[in-house]
This record gives sequence, structure tokens and C-alpha cells, in this order.
Amino acid sequence: MSPKDFSLFDAARRRQPWGALALVMLSGLAMMRNGTGFDAGPPQPAAAARPVARPVAPAATAAAVQTLPYAPASRIRIPAIRVAAPIMDVGLDQNGWIAAPPPQDRNLAGWYQNGISPGQRGTAVVVGHVDNMTGPAVFYGLGSLEKGQHIEVDRYDGRVALFEIYGVEVYDKNDFPGVQVYADTGEPELRVITCGGGYSRSRGYDGNVVVYARMVGSR
Repeated sequence: MSPKDFSLFDAARRRQPWGALALVMLSGLAMMRNGTGFDAGPPQPAAAARPVARPVAPAATAAAVQTLPYAPASRIRIPAIRVAAPIMDVGLDQNGWIAAPPPQDRNLAGWYQNGISPGQRGTAVVVGHVDNMTGPAVFYGLGSLEKGQHIEVDRYDGRVALFEIYGVEVYDKNDFPGVQVYADTGEPELRVITCGGGYSRSRGYDGNVVVYARMVGSR
């Protein structure tokens, strides 16, 4: 990972709320790479799955959903790509950069614990590796997801937040639209992020796959 991608604002800006820090802390995920670069590579988003302009959840759908209080995330399930993985809390490392889950565990995701909890109003963020030195990892199939498919996030309060995908995109790491990706839409939303795009051994992956999802219920 490149340190410059994870640098934070100065101390004064660190006191600003999550939304102001999102681009600075998380756009560095565009450099998250531990993979081997398989010949076929991970699947990339189909044109039909990509959000149009700035994606927003329809107001009628969002208005019917009751938000949940804060609670840490414990597990993520994406049935369409057979993901059922524990979630660990991730924060910032000693250098002030966002910490990714340990790459040695292929079936592990990370939730940014200083941000929004899945199910709260705002945009929660879950990250994970696309591969590691031994093969595909937890979010290898993320780019194959389609609009209308579902994601479930278990929380430590025993509740499950249910999300519906409304866009899947791949962004170049040098032109990552952090404001769009992490923006607070005023409703409970989720972003799931991994590496994507082209791959080279010298540079790693060229970009990130980002899944946009809106909360549609809970249980």
C-alpha cells in the first residue's frame, strides 16, 4: 500500500465528522492489493449493473425503512456470490492510515468502526481483499453482482440489516470519486469495496470495485 493514499488531514480536520474524512481515509483502498493476479482475474461489473450518474436510493423505498441504532457489524452474507464471512473492526494503523483486514485470512471482511454502523442513517463501509497469495479471497466475486441482489449484515445487537444492491461500479484508483461513494444520502446505505480493474505485478490492481446498496429492512 502507498502511504500517501492513507494520509489524513491535519489535527483540526480530524475533528470534523465522518463525512468530511471519508475521502481522505478510504480512497486509499484503491491501493489495497495482496493478490497474485490470476490469468482470468476477478469478474468486473457489467454495464447494466453500473449506477447512472450519482446513485441515490428512491425516496419511497427509503422512507419505509426504520433505521437501527448503532451496533458493530459481525458478519456479512452475499448469497449471490456465496459469501458468508465474519467481519472484524478496522480503524487506523499507527501511521494514521486505514487498516485492511489481515490478508492471510481469505474469508474475512472489515468494517470501518469509526464510521456508520450498518443500518444506521448514513453510509456504512465494509472492505475486503479480492485475493491473496494463495488464491481468491472473500470479495473475489464482488464485480459479478447485479442490481436487485441482496446483502445481509449481522450486528452484535442481534439485529440483521438487509440491503438491496442498486449499483456496481469499478473506479480507477487515480480517479476515485470518494465524495460520491461515501456521501451521506440521508438514508441507511452500505458500500462494499474490494480491488478491481486491470492488474500488473508492479502496480497491483488499477482500481476498486464498489457495490452500492440501500437498506430495505431488518430482522
